[in-house]
Amino acid sequence: MLKTFPKGGIHPPENKLTSSRPIQRLPVPKVVYVPIAQHIGIPAEIVVDRKDKVEIGQVIAKSGGFVSSNIHSPVAGTVTKLDMIVDSSGYKKQCIVIRTDAKNTSNFEETTYPLKKEIDLEPQEILQRISDYGIVGLGGATFPSHVKLNIKADKKIDCLVINGVECEPYLTADHRLMLEKGEEILMGIKILMYALNVPRAIIGIENNKRDAIETFKKLTLQEPKIQVAALQVKYPQGGEKQLVRALLKREVPKNGLPLDVGVIVHNVGTIFAIYQAVQHNVPLIERVVTVTGKKMEKASNFWVRIGTPIKDLITEVGGMPEGTRKIVNGGPMMGKALKNTDVPVTKGTSGILVISEDEASRGETKPCIRCGECVSVCPMGLEPHLLMNLSEKGMFENAGQEDILTCIECGSCSYVCPSHRPLLDYIRFGKSIVKKLDVSKN
Repeated sequence: MLKTFPKGGIHPPENKLTSSRPIQRLPVPKVVYVPIAQHIGIPAEIVVDRKDKVEIGQVIAKSGGFVSSNIHSPVAGTVTKLDMIVDSSGYKKQCIVIRTDAKNTSNFEETTYPLKKEIDLEPQEILQRISDYGIVGLGGATFPSHVKLNIKADKKIDCLVINGVECEPYLTADHRLMLEKGEEILMGIKILMYALNVPRAIIGIENNKRDAIETFKKLTLQEPKIQVAALQVKYPQGGEKQLVRALLKREVPKNGLPLDVGVIVHNVGTIFAIYQAVQHNVPLIERVVTVTGKKMEKASNFWVRIGTPIKDLITEVGGMPEGTRKIVNGGPMMGKALKNTDVPVTKGTSGILVISEDEASRGETKPCIRCGECVSVCPMGLEPHLLMNLSEKGMFENAGQEDILTCIECGSCSYVCPSHRPLLDYIRFGKSIVKKLDVSKN
């Protein structure tokens, strides 16, 4: 019997159209637009100015506090502007614009790094390297990794969980990374186990990625402390709380973290970035992005420099298909529609999904029929219909009391609603207001 979480969940069509497409390298853009808020927490503070020359990997914005992260230049070139641009949130955010130096060969060299198995740094040096090199959670949350790894003396960690689930439909960036960089990911796991003095690790992978499961089973044959667990295909299995429950049968507290039950969870992409930083002194300046859609001509996976305009990715896969209705940053369940294709790729960009008119059209919104479907699929045990109603009516205090902040925004409720009610839209709105109210009280 395959492991899974017990409460709620759905199984939307997987549409993993690019699972067999090897990761290609996207051409270096002529101009990069690097936002300074690419992580949860305080935006980084800009340390360069207009007309400054910068090198690849140079710090261009320093961490603005403990819950923050350094930003590094993805190219060698010249800073042309410190501008406000619309990012994937739809709002204008501060950004560093860099024109790539076409004569600097370092921009176009494809560096290959040999597998390095010896760990030269001490545990504290490893944690400092992760902080200095701007590593954040690449599964979508973009939480600064050094913060997650800053374990208080009263907390005891006995397991490192590696998230290779990638349960969001269409996305295959993590799947391909596991197939192509398995040995490096395994070394990244060992680095973290050593740095945190954790006795064991579990790699969780959904059962629709049999090749990745087999890859890691072979790699871990001589690794008794590292286990590979095949999981039932069910969305949102990749949520931290759902994954911990599935693998370890531990219940993360309602307003708590995996840390509260002795676990740290990291995405496979984050683990690879940690390996690159610790073993090869490479900051987080690029990531794997899936560019996909049912009508895309050459959907694939790409290594993409941070700050690359999304229009460059669309061009690389054959351009915008006729009849395109929506471009989504992320997958169809948790992703957000983009205003335009000038928006840059950030550390949190796992995929770009191009959706046609017939796929994107929503049914007519009708009154709630009290069927209870949204309640039955909610992995957090909430009542989405109630949270939407409270948010719609401006009853935010009540929404807070009904635990709206514990919603993980998986979108399962909206997916199953027979009345096509925009449950997630209103819940997201309600959450944003409740958070502001909580901040104003403190």
